[in-house]
Amino acid sequence: MGIQAACVLAAGKGTRMHSAKPKVLQTVLGEPMVRYVLHALEEQFAGNIWLVTGHGAEEVQKSVLSFAPDAHFVLQKEQLGTGHALACALPDLKAAGVERVLVINGDIPLIERTVLADFVAGMGESDLAFATITLQDPGAYGRIVRVDGVLHGIVEAKDYDLARYGAPSGEVNAGLYSISLALCEELLPLIGNANKSGEYYITDLVGLALERGYKVKGIVCGNNTALLGVNSPLELAQAEGMLQKSVNASLLSSGVLLHASETVRISPFAEIEPGADITGPCEITGHTRVCADARIMTNCVVRDSLVESGAEIRPFSHLENAIVRSEALVGPYARLRPGAELGCRSHVGNFVELKKTHLGEGAKANHLTYLGDATVGAGTNIGAGTITCNYDGKHKFQTHIGENAFIGSNTAMVAPVRVGDNALIGAGSIITRDVPDNELSIARARQKNLGPKRNLGQ
Repeated sequence: MGIQAACVLAAGKGTRMHSAKPKVLQTVLGEPMVRYVLHALEEQFAGNIWLVTGHGAEEVQKSVLSFAPDAHFVLQKEQLGTGHALACALPDLKAAGVERVLVINGDIPLIERTVLADFVAGMGESDLAFATITLQDPGAYGRIVRVDGVLHGIVEAKDYDLARYGAPSGEVNAGLYSISLALCEELLPLIGNANKSGEYYITDLVGLALERGYKVKGIVCGNNTALLGVNSPLELAQAEGMLQKSVNASLLSSGVLLHASETVRISPFAEIEPGADITGPCEITGHTRVCADARIMTNCVVRDSLVESGAEIRPFSHLENAIVRSEALVGPYARLRPGAELGCRSHVGNFVELKKTHLGEGAKANHLTYLGDATVGAGTNIGAGTITCNYDGKHKFQTHIGENAFIGSNTAMVAPVRVGDNALIGAGSIITRDVPDNELSIARARQKNLGPKRNLGQ
């Protein structure tokens, strides 16, 4: 029998994380842990993935829908354990015609599609299969109990009795299961909560199934780090370190130049082309694409952005949902907010901020400038201290600047306003009306020199 759906257990608070944020939203290389789990599942189970949410359910759902819009959700109103979580999902799974479900914890960020494929291939004709790994320090993982090599069940760490079960072998439950719904319907109601946590454990299904003659299989995965769970800040840091090394090694092998690679943090969801040149420390996350021959220098943060060939992002620049066309220069100390787009060979310099602004080919804003909700034509020069006044307290308005215009330093353009092609605006102007093509505009008080100064107070 094949597996028709996946169920991700994502309801836990994660007490050991000591954070108000839901555990599955803790980030690894800039992405929530649960995103890695869903990415591993989506190829086989697209459209048939259920998440059981509980603590911070709305926050989890909002985050998940941003990268998995076809996911389904089930609410576990009270967090009464993993067995109870699966029971909450059972009605929805049955209604969808699911006969067998893959169940996985939402806190396994290193999971890979190949590991899932191997697990599914190894389950055979079992009614219940689960993955095990072997750890030197089993920590809080559920212990696998075998007697003379024969599987007897899984006992959670808090309830493990040395006198009864003997010294643990190091083989632990990895939080990955394949279960028939017929087994779930019969045995989930039989799970009790007479344990130190007072919870209903999904792991109790193993012992119950064995007692009733079901086919149960523990699939031994050895010391496979891809199945390591994250339950504490230390484990989160360890998982991130392992993933960072893996991602960077792959990029280096493909021809990406990484300087101080141990300080370069790149999401596996980012696309970095061979020949790109990146210097750490820096962070590149989300669906960012860095093209061949692009350069990202030290202390930059780039998220969900496109950096084309020949573009250069200079130190201490921050880009989010931005587009930097070929041979454009950004920074140092520049900020490109969502909707910023720099045309080919354009320049944005130090302490310049752009938001929802298109800078045309060869245009320049080199110093101390804010451009919001604006278009700037090709070849235009924006002087230092220029701002677009785009917000009146309630609404945003557009500023349109033509090609080859010259905006003098310390100009304020009060939107909505248009500045024409080849227009010239004198420094210190406050522009409140449109400026036609080819015209000089000055909007400032005339300077008056009032004779020798007097010493005030005398």
